[in-house]
Amino acid sequence: MKTGVKILPSLFTTGNIFCGFYAIIAAINVDYYKSAVAILIAIVFDGLDGRIARMTKATSDFGIEYDSLADIISFGLAPGLLLYLWVLRPFGRIGWLAVFLFIICGALRLARFNVQLSEEKSYKFIGLPIPASAGVVASYVILSYDSILFSKINPVVIAMFVYLLSFLMVSNIKYRSFKYFELRKRRSFGILIFTILFIYIIVTIPEVMIFFIFFLYVLSGPLESVLASRKSESMVEVKDKTRNH
Repeated sequence: MKTGVKILPSLFTTGNIFCGFYAIIAAINVDYYKSAVAILIAIVFDGLDGRIARMTKATSDFGIEYDSLADIISFGLAPGLLLYLWVLRPFGRIGWLAVFLFIICGALRLARFNVQLSEEKSYKFIGLPIPASAGVVASYVILSYDSILFSKINPVVIAMFVYLLSFLMVSNIKYRSFKYFELRKRRSFGILIFTILFIYIIVTIPEVMIFFIFFLYVLSGPLESVLASRKSESMVEVKDKTRNH
């Protein structure tokens, strides 16, 4: 602290905390839509503070700890309370225990991430990142307001999905990291066209697309793990066959 605090990234982290706090207040006031929107805005702030810190070379131990405290509020407590008040309260003890498991697994995920920061730069996360868990919860709440089909899903299914998210956060399943994705590097023209088309679809049907982006990211980790294990098994079989011949 003698060298001071990096102001710009900390301001974005503060914005993250404000959105998480507002999401809690909105959920208590039964304004679940605004609560979910605030959580999604917090995810934007969370992505910006880290990227700005790396671009300006303003990363610090203080920033890492401050960011983790912000994340447990915005992506642990806020979506947990939103889930409980929105759909899990009728389940009584089972409902609030599911929310507690979600929050504690998120905290454990953050603690493990902070410990692993001392390792070399990695393009993979171990376990589902807590912002992604919060994002799929918040985007589903928004989607349920705009789609009759999604609003009629059984609350038991939602409770089971909360348990699944909790497990994925503390699992050893690897997820892709986009922290070090460089927009300044040259890309093919096809990627540019695909990106423009992708943004167009998101703007056209944002409620649907934002949910499916988070949902597909949640599924991507287990799917890639299964594909990687099958690939390694096939390689072992090929090696065994070549040895036998």
